Amino acid sequence: MAVQHTVASEYIEQYIDGAWVGAENGETFAVEDPSTREVIAEVPAAIEADVDAAYEAAAAAQTEWAHHPPAAREEVLQGVLHGMQERSAEIVDLLAHEAGGSRIMGETSVQIASDQVAEAATLPRRMKGEHAQSNIPGKENIVEREPKGVVTVITPWNFPLNLTLRAVAPAIAAGNSVVLKPASNTPIVGGLLIAELFEDAGLPDGVLNVVTGHGSDIGDRVASHPESDAVAFTGSTPVGRQVAGAAAENLATPAMELGGNNAHVVTADADLDAALDAAVFGSFVHQGQVCISINRHVVHEDVYDEYVQRLTERAESLPVGSAHDDDTVVGPIIDESQRDQMLEFVEETVDAGATLETGGETVDVDDADDSLVVAPTVLSDVTNDMSAACFEHFGPIAPVIPFSDVDEAVEIANDTEYGLSGSVHAGDLGTAKDIADRMDTGMVHINDQPVNDEAHVPFSGTNASGVGGYNSESFLREVTEQKWISVQHEPRDYPF
Repeated sequence: MAVQHTVASEYIEQYIDGAWVGAENGETFAVEDPSTREVIAEVPAAIEADVDAAYEAAAAAQTEWAHHPPAAREEVLQGVLHGMQERSAEIVDLLAHEAGGSRIMGETSVQIASDQVAEAATLPRRMKGEHAQSNIPGKENIVEREPKGVVTVITPWNFPLNLTLRAVAPAIAAGNSVVLKPASNTPIVGGLLIAELFEDAGLPDGVLNVVTGHGSDIGDRVASHPESDAVAFTGSTPVGRQVAGAAAENLATPAMELGGNNAHVVTADADLDAALDAAVFGSFVHQGQVCISINRHVVHEDVYDEYVQRLTERAESLPVGSAHDDDTVVGPIIDESQRDQMLEFVEETVDAGATLETGGETVDVDDADDSLVVAPTVLSDVTNDMSAACFEHFGPIAPVIPFSDVDEAVEIANDTEYGLSGSVHAGDLGTAKDIADRMDTGMVHINDQPVNDEAHVPFSGTNASGVGGYNSESFLREVTEQKWISVQHEPRDYPF
């Protein structure tokens, strides 16, 4: 299939040591538009030799970059922010073509990424050490904070812009160099565009390197490279376990943001209008392809029937179709494997006794072959052990589970290996806070829904949802080391 003439087709090389180059073996792979199913670009299919070249460049450039004054590193980050904002319309278009993102998703991505880069720009001036008193007379203790060295960043396809920049920007701001491996579905917005933004902002050669390729070809080499000092990964829990294991072989610090199975708890006294407004956004934004989206609606039995009915009506009213239509809210799933898996979860859940209220099928779009658009789906009579509830379905699917009291609601919410995000709606703020405190998850949002991310607030999960944290001081600790230097100012007495 011929490459369509889009801005995406301009990205045909990867970025290593400040140069735009093809893969060592000259091979490429296709990037497909999820809405039209057409090929929009051919990018290099990197091999291990490309990965080694990227790490060699990163290692060579890191020390000099770390010695740049804080103001100089800040200036580069500010340049990236300015470039991204100037090109925001182009980036939204790229996200539609490459990630199947609606306009809402694209504009939100740029907004969150801008917040991430703006926060990262403050880090060079915040890498401060401290003094500590000593038990030894005449000794001065100094604790410094230094960059780790080379940071590996492996990013996902669902929100490729902001989930990449939240790792790349602070790592570089702190004085590290980076090797970035974007998802093969979204190598442009998640990698090559970001390299271009940093290049235009004046980042020295070798500080950021981007290798594009399939994880099956280069993933192991990237995750386990001996030059890597920290590995930041966002993706599924099974793959995250493999990446963390590979990183551990080199004693590289893992920062893993993994899967979620987030509960939206609604009590009998909740404001149903507000709870449903939050529910519709939290389940269906970007087709539910969000690690912090609502995976389960946990609703009190007294308001259960009304909640299901109104949620079904709202789901059926959402504009569905191509990501290139400005009115679309629910667009395409990223690829066939993701689509087929989520539809299988729905089928298994219905077979287990749940009721399909609406959806559960694909929607034809613009005569595209084998449409990837899945209709917004609501399932009632669901229990926590059914496939759409116990697995991270990662789609526009809303399983609704009833509960009889708060203790049962908390038990249902916590009955999962994950612990990433969640939300609570209750008539009383104290009750809501009590439920939130008892939910075993890294983040909980009261009178809201789980899809929240602010660059100055810690973002992290518990249990199988990850290791380490992102945003501000949390991620700064992942990509820096503390160094103790002591100075003995007076002669010291030794016992021998």
